[in-house]
Amino acid sequence: MAADPDTTAFVRPYALTRGRTRPQYRLRLESVMHPGTGHPGPGLPEECRRITALCRARPRSVAELAGTLGCGLTPAKILISDLLAAHVLIPATASAASDPDSALLLRLRAALTMKWLDD
Repeated sequence: MAADPDTTAFVRPYALTRGRTRPQYRLRLESVMHPGTGHPGPGLPEECRRITALCRARPRSVAELAGTLGCGLTPAKILISDLLAAHVLIPATASAASDPDSALLLRLRAALTMKWLDD
């Protein structure tokens, strides 16, 4: 069954990102975002407010945010980068970022936490 075009709000990805094709920050799929101290500005799209609300409810990975928004990975990364620049979001920090085993364990813990909280 096709969606009614009058009730479906579809925004092209390039409109969300104002034509930008690359995020300002390098973000991995498993990067976990936490709420920061900033607030989304009036010029940011509604999706930025949704990302902020989702991350305030609990930390979320870039992949989870992109999937929830349904706008694609690259547009989601660009929007998340905008929020990082405004200090609305902050990435999870690895206390031992130089130790690959610690970083792997932190990503694994975040992924398992998200899996079990969603079920």
